[in-house]
Amino acid sequence: MTDLLKLVRIQNLAIIALTQYVIRHAIISPVLRINHLELQLGHFDFFVLVLATLLITAAGYVINDYFDTRTDLVNRPSKVLVGKTINRRTAIILHWVFSFTGILLGFYVAYRAGFLLLGLLFIVVFLLLWFYSTTLKRQVIVGNVVVSVLTGMVPVVVLIFEMPGLIKGVETAFSLHHANINYMVAWTGFFAFFAFLLTLIREIIKDIEDFEGDKAFGRKTLPVVLGITFARLVVAALVMLTLVSLGYIYIIYLLTGLYGNTDIITFFYFLMLIAVPLLVLFYRVLIATEKKDYIYAKNLSKAIMLAGIMYAFLVRFIILHSL
Repeated sequence: MTDLLKLVRIQNLAIIALTQYVIRHAIISPVLRINHLELQLGHFDFFVLVLATLLITAAGYVINDYFDTRTDLVNRPSKVLVGKTINRRTAIILHWVFSFTGILLGFYVAYRAGFLLLGLLFIVVFLLLWFYSTTLKRQVIVGNVVVSVLTGMVPVVVLIFEMPGLIKGVETAFSLHHANINYMVAWTGFFAFFAFLLTLIREIIKDIEDFEGDKAFGRKTLPVVLGITFARLVVAALVMLTLVSLGYIYIIYLLTGLYGNTDIITFFYFLMLIAVPLLVLFYRVLIATEKKDYIYAKNLSKAIMLAGIMYAFLVRFIILHSL
């Protein structure tokens, strides 16, 4: 059981589940509440949506390890599970069981949301994860971008599945309550954007970490094709882009007086839990020389993303006390 939990990256799955619940209750719910609207998906249906997301993601992790066994034996031999403690046949069966169940649950939630075609989203994600593991991850930057987009979609999925029910009553809602859900879309978009950037940063760092194995098996990752130094500079540039974007959002949207005194709270939150760690990440990547340095940077990027997710609780306070 322990090996199975490691195979499906249980910690990453927990972060995904946390992200979706936080977006629902700290972003979407308060915006709807101040506009006298309600969440459209019931608690059980939302749980099924999260479960479907986790199953598709877990299937992606399994198939990725299935096809990565040879390179992982070079890059991280102590962590290889498929072919050792979990045989390859079991792994491929798990992949298909997780995928089929996730897609089925996705269509169930799409039906409950009132727009069955939303279920196709899970098929698209399944196909992208399959092609990522078999082909895309071996292409320069393409695989990194695909994974980053899919990570950015995690909070967006929550919003998408709320929209059909809201759209059905949108005319009544806007006429009776002057409802404005732009804030809900904007905040969700901000979280998705930063999830995309931080995932892209982490994925390139992982490619640098895996340079030896990827090069040995002819994979065309960014550090293999253009060199480790260039890849490190790309990571540094992306970190700076994240910092600049963070500053822009703070100055344009949060430092206008619209949110009262909460801008001070946000300032210190951004500074201590996101901006400073990003600067540390920037420095550590530029001076990195050994694999342990990249492992540290990779873990730091994940911690920054978690801090970003937790900011949603402050956003809830901002929304309920400002709009």
